[in-house]
Amino acid sequence: MITALLVIGILVFLIVVHELGHFIAAKIVRVKVEEFGIGYPPRAFTIGRLGSTEYTLNWIPFGGFVRLYGDVGEGEHGAGSLVDANRAVQAIILIAGVVMNALAAWGLFVAALHVGVPRVVDVPPEGEVVRLMIANVVPGSPADAAGVSPGDEILGLEDEDTVLTVLTPEAFSDFVRAHGGEKVSLTYVHAGKTQTTDIIPAHAVVPEAAGTPALGVGIVLVSSQPLSWSDAAVEAFTTTRGAFATVLRGLWDIVRRASTGAPALSEIVGPIGLVGVVGDAAEHGAGNVLALAAFISVNLAIINLIPIPALDGGRLVLLGVETLMRRAAPKLALQMLNALGVALIIVLMVTVTYNDIVRLIS
Repeated sequence: MITALLVIGILVFLIVVHELGHFIAAKIVRVKVEEFGIGYPPRAFTIGRLGSTEYTLNWIPFGGFVRLYGDVGEGEHGAGSLVDANRAVQAIILIAGVVMNALAAWGLFVAALHVGVPRVVDVPPEGEVVRLMIANVVPGSPADAAGVSPGDEILGLEDEDTVLTVLTPEAFSDFVRAHGGEKVSLTYVHAGKTQTTDIIPAHAVVPEAAGTPALGVGIVLVSSQPLSWSDAAVEAFTTTRGAFATVLRGLWDIVRRASTGAPALSEIVGPIGLVGVVGDAAEHGAGNVLALAAFISVNLAIINLIPIPALDGGRLVLLGVETLMRRAAPKLALQMLNALGVALIIVLMVTVTYNDIVRLIS
């Protein structure tokens, strides 16, 4: 129950932050904001009114919204009307939500790094405890055959006569290269349990280094040492950029698999699946929950840029088309496109939720 409430809290916070971006941008460019709502209608009560904007709390607690003058309805023209604003102004308002999600991701990553979360370091910082972790495993490699997985921690590597005493990526790689075709013993932590397995480094494991013996693992040094606020703020830029790259690669992989007829939505996690993900993160501390919230914020930023009608990306595409046509799109066409977009989003949500339930049952 607590985890479910935490998931709802994260989603509401990130969606409200997104809408806050639209709100701030609209205020700056002098487009009238009629209502800023937390949750979705029906309305529970009115918090208050400031200027022309009404602030409300609504009964469906899964996000928020901004209602702009001239965004919907007929006859909403004149000073402060969105529909009368030039298309550059409209684009700024639309993009502002995505920008706010990106800024929220950076801020959450700053807080996570300050609290302390695992992060990759190039050189072991003085006085910090670091771990040698497996970042990826080459399919069909000796390490893959031995059951080693990404996320495992390496505790030791040795042969019959020598024990590797300095656990760094460079020392590990040098040791492996020196034992091509020879059995080495790898000790590592997998799923919380210490295991030891014998592996023989082989050639042709890594395509770009076919002549070099390898186990088929990518290894990195990881530190969980909390950073100062200033260091965390700098490091968070790199972390946020990496999160955007990761999500974009994942989205491209979904599109690529869908184009070949392969299942594309089976691995996507929806609200129900997030309960388990957030629960796992909570077990590892507040820093991991903050980092996960930041990653979800990155997802929301990118998803909102997808050119589907009813999403910010779809509306931006429509603005571009209207700019090229030099006239507004027919109202009936807009209504049909929005209805199509909403229907598509509902189908996607139902599919993702179904997959969440199947994973939960199995």
